[in-house]
Amino acid sequence: MNTALLLHLIVLLPLGAAIAILLGSPARKTALGASIAALALTIISVLAYQGTAGGFQFQSHVDVVAEWDLKYFLGADGLSLAMVLLATLVTVAAVWVTPKMEKSENAFYACLLLIAAGAIGAFLSLDLFFFYAFHELALIPTFILIGVWGSGEKQQAAWRITIYLAIGSIILLAGLIGVYLAVPVAQRTFDIPQLQALAKTSAFLPAKWIFPTLLVGFGVLVSLFPFHSWAPKAYASAPAPAAMLHAGVLKKFGLYGMLRIALPMFPLGVQQYDYIILILLIGNILFVGLATIAQKQLDTTLGYSSVMHMGYIYLGIVSMNLTGINGAALLMFAHGLSIAALFAMSGMIRERTGTLEFSDLGGLGKRAPVLMFCFGLATFASIGLPGFGNFASETMVFFGAFSGGFESNAFQTGAFNFHQIATIVGLWGVVISAVYMLRAYRKIFMGDLVSRWAGISDIRPLYKFPLVLLIGALLVCGLYPQGFLHLVGPTLSHLLP
Repeated sequence: MNTALLLHLIVLLPLGAAIAILLGSPARKTALGASIAALALTIISVLAYQGTAGGFQFQSHVDVVAEWDLKYFLGADGLSLAMVLLATLVTVAAVWVTPKMEKSENAFYACLLLIAAGAIGAFLSLDLFFFYAFHELALIPTFILIGVWGSGEKQQAAWRITIYLAIGSIILLAGLIGVYLAVPVAQRTFDIPQLQALAKTSAFLPAKWIFPTLLVGFGVLVSLFPFHSWAPKAYASAPAPAAMLHAGVLKKFGLYGMLRIALPMFPLGVQQYDYIILILLIGNILFVGLATIAQKQLDTTLGYSSVMHMGYIYLGIVSMNLTGINGAALLMFAHGLSIAALFAMSGMIRERTGTLEFSDLGGLGKRAPVLMFCFGLATFASIGLPGFGNFASETMVFFGAFSGGFESNAFQTGAFNFHQIATIVGLWGVVISAVYMLRAYRKIFMGDLVSRWAGISDIRPLYKFPLVLLIGALLVCGLYPQGFLHLVGPTLSHLLP
């Protein structure tokens, strides 16, 4: 098969399936078929990718506006393939765990597939315009899923996420326009590989406002502190499959943008603002971490937990060394899998009990031992126990951050620099996450069984598959992280200045 065609099919399969479902195709069968086919093609692409050569491969494009060098341009390197693999894995799991819908089933599945298509398209786009446009495509169905099929204060949550992410997207758009305008007129292009090459030749015109604009734009989309308050409520109100896709996949777009656009094109901006980024990421880890401990129900605990872990990934990115950003990339992948598994199981618990309040639950392990076992594995992954991808990635992030940064020489003179202080402070996040996740596990599954849950059932056999898929992938990249690093390492080494 033409390898360039593979990438187009991976984007078009969920998009075409969403349109077919809206036109009347059987919703669940079509969505499952398209998502499994996209996953299979992604695995073929990963196997066909020449990891040692690195760089963008499978490139193909169609001109849209030739005068502006604007084109529908797809291609993949190790980082984008890793993110697409994450997106397709989580999409299969999200579609699979979707329960029988009481209303508008076709629209629900179409929205899920549009989120997947938007995220995959953004990860594979090598044109700045389509990189942004695909992400916007994924945001719209997210708002609809929360507002229509959500729970609790769903309308308020939908409006909050709409306002926050719309503002973040506008700020990001201004930053991306700045990237386009920062190049001399004769060389202006939307072509990302060309822009990265121009950045290495110092061809960019001076514009100090571009990096902070990108940082705020991507930061709002990632829920970087203090732009985080939209995320926990949105995930708590979202139906489980929507929370899986947004927290597990779409939220990684901002981090991917930092690695794809901000770091390789504006390394001096990272150096100039790294103190501010370190302060903000400590806010993610400590402030949001402590707020997570205060939560009284599972969905908001997972929402805050997801925000907290973004601080670790930023810590790896600003380490500015290969160990740190390798760890950040692996943590993006591992966190996406673990939080998707946890949201999937929170949906199963809500479906069986109608509540996620810790005070209402207890002893469910006696009636649902398989659910308790799978939730325990995902919990261990989330808090970074050895054997899971989260442990390998967090270890690399902390080692990279402690030895990296722009002032690492200060440590050699006997004094800790700010990167090392931030790393030491960030390590407390591991303790905090263990406290709130183990407390959640104990309150839901341990102790005496609450009498009204005596009749609940365990996971049905068919619904075990998505959990095996997500947790199995976590174990593979935890026991053999070298396989993941062979894929992304050569790519990330080219992104460093």
